[in-house]
Amino acid sequence: MSKRSNNKSFAYSTNPDYEPEFGSDEQETLSPNEQTLEVHIEKKQRGGKVATIIRGFIGTDEDLKDLAKTLKSACGVGGSSKDGEILIQGEKREKVMEVLQKKGFKTKRVGG
Repeated sequence: MSKRSNNKSFAYSTNPDYEPEFGSDEQETLSPNEQTLEVHIEKKQRGGKVATIIRGFIGTDEDLKDLAKTLKSACGVGGSSKDGEILIQGEKREKVMEVLQKKGFKTKRVGG
């Protein structure tokens, strides 16, 4: 049984004229009016603490981090951004939705 590597930077070919195409795995950032972001409130696996989660962002990691920074400073709280999600500490759903709508995003309130 062979082991498979998840490293996508290697290409093997017996063709001497083969030239691999290296492209970016990241998707271009869509304009705000083309995106609908879902705003969730979660308590699970956070030690009983409430967090506001924003899902559905389509774009580069850099743009995701910039949006997260804007939201964190607007709410005056901490948070993080990874795996296409933004986590804002505390129950800040209304403030987050207000800021996102001012930036041109469509928002959808999900859950409670």
